[in-house]
Amino acid sequence: MKKLRCAILDDYQQVALNIADWSQISDKVEVKSIERHIDQPEELIEQIADCDIVVIMRERTPFRESLLAQLPQLKLLITTGMRNPSIDTAAAASRGITVCGTGGAGNATAELTWSLILGLARNIVQEHNAIRNGQWQSTLGTDLYGKTLGVLGLGKLGSKIAKFGQAFGMDVIAWSENLTKERADEIGVRLADSKEELLERSDFVSIHLVLSDRTRGLIGAEELKRMRASAYLINTSRAPIVNQTALAEALQNGWIAGAAVDVFEQEPLPKDDIYRTLPNLLTTPHIGYVSRANYEAFYRDAIEDIEAFLSGSPVRTLS
Repeated sequence: MKKLRCAILDDYQQVALNIADWSQISDKVEVKSIERHIDQPEELIEQIADCDIVVIMRERTPFRESLLAQLPQLKLLITTGMRNPSIDTAAAASRGITVCGTGGAGNATAELTWSLILGLARNIVQEHNAIRNGQWQSTLGTDLYGKTLGVLGLGKLGSKIAKFGQAFGMDVIAWSENLTKERADEIGVRLADSKEELLERSDFVSIHLVLSDRTRGLIGAEELKRMRASAYLINTSRAPIVNQTALAEALQNGWIAGAAVDVFEQEPLPKDDIYRTLPNLLTTPHIGYVSRANYEAFYRDAIEDIEAFLSGSPVRTLS
């Protein structure tokens, strides 16, 4: 029997084929890994047109109707994670393409968020670079103990960040449109009366909201101006929650002391993007979910998805 073809996209770290046991399906599926990002649709189609199965990493490569229409061989599309707004699931269903997700380890993004907060507070990058340039003790750090941490969104990730803040002796407040006092009490934080109050009171504001019509542009120029001039903004959620132009202006004009972001509206970030140049902006290349435990879970579940699909009983289907 002819083997099905499977392509794994955007394998930047070149680990997909080694971090999970693909030999479980090698008798039925021929798997290849594409290590670089392909942003030209024509080239992408050329690379995967003969594939029956495609495994994608989060939203790195969108699968809209226009792309799906040019992949008549595609039968199974697997995304890491259980939510991916960059996939047109309705178009996939209309073409008989099954879309499945995977689980994950669940802690990587929260841990990265806290490392960004510490990096901002203690100027880690600046001091590291200063040592490399022959300098010594060039900045004055910001203490976390006794400061106020504002958490926008108190779901799984936001709750972990709140608990990290408590462990560091911070006063933690939280807000989101649907957050209840009962939920805030359960985590042991104070529910802010409004978004505006949270922004005005917080020394650090960390965003942990799902991108939706309600949260898109939630933080713009008006909101950034409400923050303290000594405050910091951290976004490891989704870039469009914060108006990107307004954030750059805020950092350039000193409306806030600094920010840290792991997410961008265009990824990979263009080489001439202003976010590569702002001295008070700490950036990481969307690595919140990029950890060994997460990748092991992603690709292990992807293999399970393929096995289940081949047996006629797909699992973790998305719609």
